[in-house]
Amino acid sequence: MREFRAIFAAHLLSVLGGVFAEVALAVLVFRHTGSALLTALIFALGFMPYALGGVLLSGLADRLPARRLLVICDLLSAACMAMMALPWTPIAVLFVLRFAVAIIAPLFTGTRAASLADILHDDLYVLGRSLVRIVSQTSQIIGYGLGGLALVWLSPRVALSVAIGTFLCSALLLRLGTRDRPARSAVGGATVRQSLASSRLLLGERRIRALLLMWWIPPMFFVVAEGAAAPYANAAGAGPAGFGLFLAAMPAGTVVGEVLAGTLLRPVARDRIVLPLVAVSLLPMAAFAVHPPLPAGVALMLGTGLCAAYTLGMDKWFATAVPEEMRGRAMSLLGAGVMTLQGLGMAAGGAVAEAVPAYAVICGAGVIGTLSVLGVLRSVHRSRAHSPRST
Repeated sequence: MREFRAIFAAHLLSVLGGVFAEVALAVLVFRHTGSALLTALIFALGFMPYALGGVLLSGLADRLPARRLLVICDLLSAACMAMMALPWTPIAVLFVLRFAVAIIAPLFTGTRAASLADILHDDLYVLGRSLVRIVSQTSQIIGYGLGGLALVWLSPRVALSVAIGTFLCSALLLRLGTRDRPARSAVGGATVRQSLASSRLLLGERRIRALLLMWWIPPMFFVVAEGAAAPYANAAGAGPAGFGLFLAAMPAGTVVGEVLAGTLLRPVARDRIVLPLVAVSLLPMAAFAVHPPLPAGVALMLGTGLCAAYTLGMDKWFATAVPEEMRGRAMSLLGAGVMTLQGLGMAAGGAVAEAVPAYAVICGAGVIGTLSVLGVLRSVHRSRAHSPRST
């Protein structure tokens, strides 16, 4: 458990640092350009490069020792942020550096997720993964709040120094607090070519492909509501507080759902609720057809978040289905798909809400998403019989 505490603390620091840097960069870009589009691009770059990093670099997650790779990723992120903090760094270079940090992120998160399976076993692994997700949700809320507060007194470039410190501390924790395990795979060759081949191999496996889709599809539709949140809150006559409350509802429900499932349910029960919860997870969004007022809309998004308790059972299924020697690549690919499709879903929600009432956009995502999820669940159910590794 000593290793898990080190990884957990490092994860907390890196998430807080990443969110803090996003806030500082957004303020910096807006002050220099006055452009809402360029400011939004800072946040969008947190999603867009995930596909490239997750697919093209995933081979490194199993070819290099995990501790070494995690420390390197932290140090590279800190170096990029140090260059961002320099007063003579041009705005255009800031976007390049932000892109570089985002390229590193899926490799880091995939390697860390795979490392948890080396440290925690059976149900402890499931609970550990759940705790990491809970911390990610709450740390983002805290990080945005602390970042905004700090920028009242600090300049954005000075505030970036805080993010540099968090990544350096994360690297130190991982270096001193975790064991130096050998690489999972000794396969050589060009990194990009091997990463692409690994992605094809993983997607070609029926059970793994079905589980990946099960991880990817629901979140892609969940975030449509976030993309349409601003016009929905505006149509409801709510100010910034109402807008923030609506955005916070689903993450809050996610945290509550995972905590309840992790503490009140036994492993067998968590397995049994996976398929039913995934099937109904988007139905609260479909209920936006009645054009609910803001309080009801918040309650519906809270209900959608609560359904995310299904992820505890999915963690076990995915870890069982993936061969150990490909675990790092599989986790990198999983994270890349989740983040990329969430970015697309959020952008689509905002774009459609330009021409269609926001409540209708959210409802449409709920209906189409539910139909899509039912198709995925059918594939998951069928793949179970074809995979001797699955449970």
